[in-house]
Amino acid sequence: MSVLFILIGTSIVVAIGFLVAFLWSVKTGQYDDDYTPSVRMLFDDELVAKNKVDSNKKNRL
Repeated sequence: MSVLFILIGTSIVVAIGFLVAFLWSVKTGQYDDDYTPSVRMLFDDELVAKNKVDSNKKNRL
């Protein structure tokens, strides 16, 4: 029976730790930008293509 109390106490401590981490991340602005990640995937090909062109120019020089 005492193991049950240890497990409940441990789970409460872990839950409080996750709550503190979540509140800290919200307070520091981790979740402020929710638009850019959805649009960023549309431009990845252009950035990769541009980097390849730039690296080819550097190789020629």
